[in-house]
This record gives sequence, C-alpha cells and structure tokens, in this order.
Amino acid sequence: MNNARYLRRRLTNVVNMGVAVLLTGLALFFLAWILFVLAAKGIGYVHPALFVESTPGAGIPGGGLENAFIGSLIMTGLGLLMGAPVGILAATYLAEFGHHTRLAMTVRFINDVLLSAPSIVIGVFVYGVVVEPMGHFSGWAGAIALAIIALPVTVRTTDSMLQLVPDQMREAAIALGTPRWKVTVWIVYRASLPGIVTGVLLATARIIGEAAPLLFTSLGNQFLTLNPNRPMAAVPQVLFNFAMGPYENWHRIAWAGALTTTLLVLLLMIAARLPSGRGRSAKSGQGR
Repeated sequence: MNNARYLRRRLTNVVNMGVAVLLTGLALFFLAWILFVLAAKGIGYVHPALFVESTPGAGIPGGGLENAFIGSLIMTGLGLLMGAPVGILAATYLAEFGHHTRLAMTVRFINDVLLSAPSIVIGVFVYGVVVEPMGHFSGWAGAIALAIIALPVTVRTTDSMLQLVPDQMREAAIALGTPRWKVTVWIVYRASLPGIVTGVLLATARIIGEAAPLLFTSLGNQFLTLNPNRPMAAVPQVLFNFAMGPYENWHRIAWAGALTTTLLVLLLMIAARLPSGRGRSAKSGQGR
C-alpha cells in the first residue's frame, strides 16, 4: 500500500515537473525567437547616423532617431522624477505607518488595479485632464502619463522591500529613543535601499518602451526639441509610426530602433538585479 502511494506521488511529481520544464522551454523558445529576429533584422541598420540624425520625412532617405532618443530620455526622466518619489512615500506609509489598516488595504487594492490597467487607458485619461485643458500636445503630458504608469510599480516593489526589513531593527532603534521618522529614514531605508533602487529601475524599464499613452499625449515631433512644453518624439511612438508606414527606409530605422530599445531594457533589467544581489551577498557575509 505504501509503495503504491509512493509510486503515485513520484509519478505525479515527474509529470508536473515535465509540464513545467516544457512550458518554460516553450517560453524561452519564443523569447529567443524574438531576440533572434530583432538581431537579424536590425543589426545591419545600427550605425552612427541612427543616434545623430533626426527622423526623416516621408520618402526621404537616411535619417535616424536622435530626436526620439532625446525625447524618450527627457520624458522618462521627468516621469520618474514625478512618479518615483510619490511611489516611495506611498509605500513608506503602507509599510511603516498604515500596516494593516483599512486605508492601507484600499490603497494596495487600487494600486494593483492601476498596475494592471492598460497603458492606452492612462493615455486617454491624461489627454482628457492635461492635453485638452492645455490646448496642445506636449512632453509634459507624456511625462505625466509615464509617471502614472511608473507609480504602481514603484509602490509595489518598495512596499515589499520595506516589509522585508526585520521588526527587530525598528524596535531596537525605537528602544534607544530614536524618533520614528529617523528610524524609517536611517534604518529602514538604508536596509532596503537595494530593493528600492531595483524598483525604480524596473519602473524605468516598464515606461521606456511605452508607445500607446504617448500617442495621446506627446504626439511626436519630426524635429529635435528640448522644450517639454512642445510636442516631443519618443522612440516607441516613432517605431509604431515607422513600422506602419509604407517606406522601406522607415522600416529599416524601426528595426534598428527596436533592437537598441530592447538592448537598453535588457541592460536595465540586469542593472535592477545587481543591487539586490549585492544586498543578499552582504547579508550572507554578515550571517557567517
């Protein structure tokens, strides 16, 4: 009887492990396929002109993505400056002061809803509350849309990292007479800093590839501009327009831009892993 039960459990484990390995291999296959196609189609068109020339007009040969790269950096930077601090402060309230209150549970639920909301819906919302009252598209509107997208990512990761800090560290500092805000800033933040940085980098990787909200907010600009009060180009928005266009030159630029953007996101994801990895190494060293 025991042998039959043991064999049945072993068989169930083997089947489940086989299905998990099969599905993982299938996901990795499609990921490798996408990366291979991007590299094969775009590597031949990555050249210096891509980074020093602005987007060409219809039917004009040459050109690059200089205005789109700079526009993406400006709007992504402004979006992080608006979204990341608010997200960190909101997560601080949830983890340090709200705890399991009804308000904190409501905020976490709303944050989860916002985290899964389609980005195009956020673009339409910002269009209605920012673009229409201003009377024109702008980089500011695009940055606000990206900030709204980055906010729930920052809140979720920072909240999780702050909750991982042991309560004994807080209690020891409070027992010494340290004010609560100093405990949060000097103890909790320092202990969870790698995780907070990881959350900000993940939010950056999340918003740097967004095209849908920018179609309703920043609109795009064929020329280089550093003024966020004007329409501003971004790489995802240009890639969308060029990929849908009828010109072969646009298609080449789109493939090269897609490859460079993918590599940038990959580097950001690797960078997001480094702080948490160093934090775990330091903790393991202290434990020994």
